[in-house]
Amino acid sequence: MYHIGVDLGGTNIAAGIVDSTGKILAKKSVLFVMRHNHEELAEDIVNLCKDLVVETSISLEIISSIGIGVPGVVSPKNGMVMLAGNLGVEDMPISHLVGQVLKIPVFIENDANCAALAEATFGAASGSRNSITITLGTGVGGGIIIDGKIYSGAFFGAGEMHQVIRGGGVLCQCGRQGCWEAYASAGGLVRELRQLGVTDKTTAKDIFDAAHSGDILAQQAVDAYTENLCIGLGNLVNILQPEICVIGGGISGQGQGFIDSIKNRMPRMVLGVNRDTKYAIAALGNDAGIIGAAMLGISSE
Repeated sequence: MYHIGVDLGGTNIAAGIVDSTGKILAKKSVLFVMRHNHEELAEDIVNLCKDLVVETSISLEIISSIGIGVPGVVSPKNGMVMLAGNLGVEDMPISHLVGQVLKIPVFIENDANCAALAEATFGAASGSRNSITITLGTGVGGGIIIDGKIYSGAFFGAGEMHQVIRGGGVLCQCGRQGCWEAYASAGGLVRELRQLGVTDKTTAKDIFDAAHSGDILAQQAVDAYTENLCIGLGNLVNILQPEICVIGGGISGQGQGFIDSIKNRMPRMVLGVNRDTKYAIAALGNDAGIIGAAMLGISSE
């Protein structure tokens, strides 16, 4: 049997047919369009799934489940998207709306949790039972895996990485001051360089490239950024004691050198009993969301 994983994003809706080993047999994406009602959005997802099976000649009869990763707060138990602000969606019974058309069980989860599940099973954290996956980009996202399963918390919101690391610090989009996201996101790195008086580099990649080329101020900005990143990472490791922390998102593209700089700082950030935690770059890239969403059905079997 096969499974369909859907990664529902603010730019694209991507879907793939995945087998029980986590291999994507085929995938397809369409532009996300803001819809006036829940039924129209559900129809977009249904049509994408139908197109995918038609193009691959894989019958819906051998698709045993559909999983949907959503960028927002969801209730997996009830199949509800409670709030996905970037999608303009609130209180959407997405599992019911999609499932009643395709006649296939539909599972949902937060998209970052899906990526964490994929990395823990088939990616950089494969072989571990307890892991954290962090995504560094426009924001800071993440997912927590405990004993091989997604940890969602009592109200399905666990894994949101909004911890305060600087009392009275920079205002975060979440409304609090000094939040980790304000310092560990790509924007946090850009701000570090601007505070040093440099304004001509506007992306994290520009700054990392300049640092690698010997730009002293860019190096200082990267050092300050990495220190802030490791403060928050240390808090998570001290509380959860994972076997491994996986770093994904655009900034993880800096590769092994970036991970090495994290490893060098972490002994100062964690208790001695937590110094065995490993750190690695995410292995599955943009496919993690599709694979993890598909695994929602695999894990239910």
